[in-house]
Amino acid sequence: MRVLVVEDDEQLADVIARGLRRDAFAVDVVTDGAVALEKAQEVTYDVIVLDRDIPTVHGDVVCRRLVADRSVARILMLTAAAAVEDRVEGLLLGADDYLTKPFAMAELVARLRALGRRALRPRPPKLTWGDLWLDPGSRQAARGDVPLQLTNREFAVLEELLWEPGQVVSAEDLMERVWDDRLDPFSNAVRVTMLTLRRKLGDPPVIATVVGRGYRLE
Repeated sequence: MRVLVVEDDEQLADVIARGLRRDAFAVDVVTDGAVALEKAQEVTYDVIVLDRDIPTVHGDVVCRRLVADRSVARILMLTAAAAVEDRVEGLLLGADDYLTKPFAMAELVARLRALGRRALRPRPPKLTWGDLWLDPGSRQAARGDVPLQLTNREFAVLEELLWEPGQVVSAEDLMERVWDDRLDPFSNAVRVTMLTLRRKLGDPPVIATVVGRGYRLE
């Protein structure tokens, strides 16, 4: 799942990003509203975590613009204002959810997972393909009766393939959905991750390479 974190407190933004990456989210971070709007046009995000009080373009304006532009991303508004009126105002602006600071990382992760299931392309709580299954919420996956010990990247790649079972997913799509803007576009990270994931999934092979196009489950 690709997430944009818009937070001008760089220390908090870093904590959020590291916490989400540990749960296999691909995370981009920006610190002002103008850059957030630019990123939202360049990248298809599943969820945008949006602080209201940000510089250059206020979070309320960013939210209105995203809604007006029919962004597919769900918006979780993040703020220190805890009054009911503030929460109601945020939701009326078009936000899909509202979380006040301070918050527990586990709650943020759970809310993002829930928003992902409410997206235009909703993600079911559990993904299956033959004897293979993956539960994003509990971070568990198995093939048959054998639990899979996957890295965050391997888990996220498998989640993307299971989300579109049988469909070809290109390396470029995987780079966008699983990694983030820190990845060198010339990196061989996708190929290496696919090799280790296939080894862990065992036989018979379940991930096929479609030459010149990408990968799919079969």
